[in-house]
Amino acid sequence: MKQILFVASEVHPFAQTGGLAEVIGSLPQAIQAMSSDYHVAVVMPLYRLVQKQYHDRLKLIASTDVALGWRNLYCGFFKIEDAGVDYYFIDNQYYFDRDELYGHYDDGERFAFFSKAVFSLIETLHIVPDIIHCHDWHSAMVSVYLDILYKKNGKLLDTKSVFTIHNIQYQGIFSCDILEDVLGIPSQYLPIMEYNGLVNYMKGAIVTSDLVTTVSPRYAKEIKTSQYACGLEYITRLHPEKLEGILNGINTRFYNPEEDLSLPFTYSSIDFTGKAKNKQDLQTTLGLTVDPSVPVLAIISRLVTQKGLNLVVDVFHEIMKLPIQIVLLGKGDDYYQEKFVELAKAYPGRVATIIAFDINLSKRIYAGSDLFLMPSKMEPCGLSQMIACRYGTIPIVRATGGLFDSIKDYHEKNGNGFVFKDFEANQMFDKIKEAVTLYSNYPAFQKLAKRIMTIDFSWNASATLYIEKYNRLLK
Repeated sequence: MKQILFVASEVHPFAQTGGLAEVIGSLPQAIQAMSSDYHVAVVMPLYRLVQKQYHDRLKLIASTDVALGWRNLYCGFFKIEDAGVDYYFIDNQYYFDRDELYGHYDDGERFAFFSKAVFSLIETLHIVPDIIHCHDWHSAMVSVYLDILYKKNGKLLDTKSVFTIHNIQYQGIFSCDILEDVLGIPSQYLPIMEYNGLVNYMKGAIVTSDLVTTVSPRYAKEIKTSQYACGLEYITRLHPEKLEGILNGINTRFYNPEEDLSLPFTYSSIDFTGKAKNKQDLQTTLGLTVDPSVPVLAIISRLVTQKGLNLVVDVFHEIMKLPIQIVLLGKGDDYYQEKFVELAKAYPGRVATIIAFDINLSKRIYAGSDLFLMPSKMEPCGLSQMIACRYGTIPIVRATGGLFDSIKDYHEKNGNGFVFKDFEANQMFDKIKEAVTLYSNYPAFQKLAKRIMTIDFSWNASATLYIEKYNRLLK
């Protein structure tokens, strides 16, 4: 049986700040379920919150020392088994016993240690992975170490490396001083890591990996352009033969309005009555006027400009001239947090703002809303638009990245939402007006809402494509 080792900085349900954790929480299990040829394991850091929440399930299986530059550091290996997948946790309290996953002054060193510790895990447990699949810059050094420290020294020669870019905006950029002192990489290999006078973890992974994937086909094309590549377009263009896009899926068991225990009322595309009840409950809970004749538009997002929140602010008062209610859930930049709280106060009974990250509340908002707004400037894949469809909430999106690949305009064949092309506030506003107009013809609106619930956004299609890529690599 072939071995696949996933390496990532966050995994649902253990630790999560965004979509990366959702992917690593679902894709390995989908691959394990679909193919008897592969055994899948996942490696992540043992953060403080994981230690606190999963203390009773964590099993210490080994410990060793990890060399990082001139340092020799303790490393423990813990394990949890779930749904046929082995989850390994890298323990070092100095690096990972902190309140936040990211944003520390020594993140470059922390995740270099994590990457180096992956090979100590392999050696200590006598695992010989056929494929090591790394995700984003936090694990990018695994691909680099595999190439420079192992294959070039005659070790793990048959192990293939896959690197997935979830968001090219975050590359892991640090001073070249860390190359030998922290990373422990000889200066002769600086050209692999150096980009624009700095060490770039993601660049190193793109150069050294056997296959590089992104989280949607459209995004794979976009990151070859200066508009989207955040300065790395020269590297992505140099390696077109190994750059491919595979659209993410969602966990359709976790996001299932027919069985979702976090909802006041369950429903399906066949029995849609619970949808209206959830809407009434949401309006009541959030202090909105209970009015079934007015559509509720939801925004569930990190509150940053990349997500298109500036477009929403620009035309917010114009939007509120329409018969509409707005619910916003998210955290992010202080400006947007304060602005949307202020707008909620300006429109009592019509706008609700919740500054929080709350998965259960998010599912109640998906279920209780009619429309879902996602006007992103850049969206590598996006999961929210798929979740919205799953809950019969019609998405309004900009045609970028995974939004382009997953949502087609209502007027097109098999259209499942409202799509605008340019990152421009008036185009977004026109699509919101179009959606509100369709809502006034509720039978037609409900027909579309029911249909989009039946779209298969499960991980099956993505897992099948990844298995095909793995098979091709190993041949």
